[in-house]
Amino acid sequence: MKILYSILFYIALPLILIRLLWRGIRSPSYWQRWSERFGNSPLLSDQQPVIWIHAVSVGEVEATRPLITTLFAEYPKHQIIITAMTPTGSARVRLLYGDSVSHCYLPYDVSFAVQRFLKRTHPQFGIIMETEIWPMLLLSCQQLNIPLVLANARMSELSAKGYARFASFTKTILQSLHFIAAQGEADRQRFKQLGADIKKVHAIGNLKYEISLPTSLVEQATAMRNLWDSRRPTWVAASTHEGEETIILNASRQVRAAFPELLLIIVPRHPERFDRVTALSQKAGFKTLRRSEHRPCPSDVKVLVVDTMGELPLFYAASDVAFVGGSLVPVGGHNILEPATLGRPIITGPHYFNFNEITTQFLKADAAIQINDTEELAETIIKLLQDSPQRHKMGDAALQLMASSQGASKRLVNLIKRHITHHAQ
Repeated sequence: MKILYSILFYIALPLILIRLLWRGIRSPSYWQRWSERFGNSPLLSDQQPVIWIHAVSVGEVEATRPLITTLFAEYPKHQIIITAMTPTGSARVRLLYGDSVSHCYLPYDVSFAVQRFLKRTHPQFGIIMETEIWPMLLLSCQQLNIPLVLANARMSELSAKGYARFASFTKTILQSLHFIAAQGEADRQRFKQLGADIKKVHAIGNLKYEISLPTSLVEQATAMRNLWDSRRPTWVAASTHEGEETIILNASRQVRAAFPELLLIIVPRHPERFDRVTALSQKAGFKTLRRSEHRPCPSDVKVLVVDTMGELPLFYAASDVAFVGGSLVPVGGHNILEPATLGRPIITGPHYFNFNEITTQFLKADAAIQINDTEELAETIIKLLQDSPQRHKMGDAALQLMASSQGASKRLVNLIKRHITHHAQ
């Protein structure tokens, strides 16, 4: 099966490169640093042992923040390299960590690229965030005696059914890992069913609950709202996808009938859609401002499109209500924990299967509300904007849930010290 997988990946490689070229038309950053995707990572110093962390994109990079802090404290003599798969993830690594860590793209899962990457970085152990299972990478690390940890791992029922189609190969891959740090007990049991050694699968909680936002963020948001008029009702539609903005704009039109001064902030998930979303808003008849214009948002502007990167927490902090996108269309939703950390009432659509456990917890705790369509979205926004005590009640419930769910990064590092200590000295 390993040979068949390798052959199929080599066959698919030209298509992968064509896709990279195509994505580069809208986002030129995809045309850059191709050599890293074939294993030409930066050469690291032989004087310090290396910890390697893989975080595929922005959400996973954000989840590394408490972990990186703990690793620096526990392994002060080590250097850290973080790999990502997307330009947005890469940019987030640079923004968060600067020169304190090394960084490059993860190579494609072909033998020569993986081997080159591992020989140039020679990590003592690696931590792969979420469930990024690349067979050639995992088996190569096992062959080179590089302990690998699958951290913050989740396994949905749907994903488990997919992996189960290749039961023998999946079992081999999972057993190549040193251990798995799953988010919850349900994830742990699904990994067991797929062939992982249950003694090496631990349910430690979700690293993403340990969000650490700058202390100055609320002050910055307050100053920004004062420029708009702090009394102006404001809601944010974050991480939106194709098909969602039309629903959001139509809902906003209904909300504006009750709140004429309403400001809608739209934050598209992908940079290549900034122009399209701006044009869509203008076509719908709303005076629209782009964040990149760096101008105050006067009262006649009805929609602000955030076409910059890394500022979403600021706009959560500057809003009264937060809708988290990717959930009105079957994308699977996005992380609701940033607005929760800021005590904002959260709204989600019905499609949150990528964050099912987290979102379900918030819905049960009345810290979030699920809506299904334009009318329900508009009605919910109106009710929340009219009811300040309800907004605060939801925000407090979110903060309490966040506080009770932290500690996963420390548990993860304790497991690393217990299981990989002799590799990390």
